[in-house]
Amino acid sequence: MGRNLVAGIDTSTQSCTIVIRSLMDGHLVAEARAPHPPTTPPRSEQDPRDWWRALTAAFGQLSSHLPAVAAVSVGGQGHGLVMLDSDDEPVRPAKLWNDTESAPDAAALVERLPALDWASRTGSVPGPALTISKLAWTRRCHPRTLDRVARLMLPADYLIYRMGHHAVTERGGSSGTGYFDPIRNCWDHELAELAAPGLDWEKILPEVLASNGQAGQIGPSAGLDGLTGAVLGAGSGDNMTAALGLGINSGDTVISLGTSGTVYTVTERAVHDPSGAINGYADATGRFMPMITTLNAAKVTDFFRRLLGVDTDQFDAMVLAAAAGSGVVVVPYLDGERTPNLPLATGQLLGLRSNTSPEQIARAAIEGVLCSLLDGRDLLRAAGARMDGRLILTGGAARSRAYQQILADLTGEPVYLSPATEAAAAGAAVQAAAALTGEPAAELARAWAPPLILGAVPRDMAGAKAIRAAYREAAAPALGMAKWLAH
Repeated sequence: MGRNLVAGIDTSTQSCTIVIRSLMDGHLVAEARAPHPPTTPPRSEQDPRDWWRALTAAFGQLSSHLPAVAAVSVGGQGHGLVMLDSDDEPVRPAKLWNDTESAPDAAALVERLPALDWASRTGSVPGPALTISKLAWTRRCHPRTLDRVARLMLPADYLIYRMGHHAVTERGGSSGTGYFDPIRNCWDHELAELAAPGLDWEKILPEVLASNGQAGQIGPSAGLDGLTGAVLGAGSGDNMTAALGLGINSGDTVISLGTSGTVYTVTERAVHDPSGAINGYADATGRFMPMITTLNAAKVTDFFRRLLGVDTDQFDAMVLAAAAGSGVVVVPYLDGERTPNLPLATGQLLGLRSNTSPEQIARAAIEGVLCSLLDGRDLLRAAGARMDGRLILTGGAARSRAYQQILADLTGEPVYLSPATEAAAAGAAVQAAAALTGEPAAELARAWAPPLILGAVPRDMAGAKAIRAAYREAAAPALGMAKWLAH
């Protein structure tokens, strides 16, 4: 059997998903997934070995296809701090992107170096999510742990290392660490030293590869039967591989609704935001990916669905049955918030009256999630990002008819969906093919991009401005957002 397939892995907070695609034209051949242990902020940690167990379990479901897989790559949850000792064992659980315990450490880093300097050197200002803040937390809370660190890496880097035993990374994923320069595509050791002085950065940080580079091959010691000899891609962040899976163009806006919410686009020039609201990441094609990330997205509507005792379809029906502009507002900061930077915040339900209906509460939950993300989109546009292309909704909650319709009504724009439900894994397969063939990832992404589906068109825009204004009014006084919103 010839090797005519490629595999893409999405190692997310919730699970490991693997997509196998044809090397000829990118069509979907098979997919599988296995769960990761659940986490709940403010402390959100996972043992990296659990990611490996999930990966091997998911590959086990695909065993008949593995001998035909020519290349593999990984899109990983951003920011997670993986520290290995000299035996390649984790010295402690990996602190994840949505862990907010390092909030004081992020603040201390910005006190040591002005926000403008951080933004100009890395594209981002330290917040609790960034890897550098978690590194500083480790120095403060577990200083002896760092004495044992032989390798320091991100979640995608860890899985690639386990498969091929080469410690590598690439610009997209590493641009979320807080100690990587996405303009020069290299580590900034001086910034890492601010978080954890005295480490041998040249030795413990992985080699930076081009985004379509090869990280070697899967070795027999990985124990992945059928995959030995397959080429390994460089890996990237999950949002970066999702952009490859969607085949987005300059000007497109992507809103992703998973556990967290993201809104991003791709640009030719880097965006530097000293307020810290925008992360000026690199993408996996040589361009840049300015992004707003919220901690609370689909988890908010999952919470209200459980509270109301209904399933997903019933919840959607309730939302679509409710008229817009009831005055009920949900401020969706259930687990604190990342943008705006409010790690200790809690959610709020405002505007209740004696005749408020469950339908109005359900609608307000979706409006709150989307208003929060659309405030982020406004910030991206104000920073100069071109956002005149398609509005693409992705992530697990993108299947919700209510989310689709309300987003169209709030923006006055048609909302497009991708038939590929596992965009991050599908994009990692694009990166694997680029590593194997040497073709530019952006060209393969466009060639393999699934045709987008029109999900919703604006139907009732009359109350959109009032809904967004009511959301801002509810959120700003209670949580000190006025300065952030005025940026």
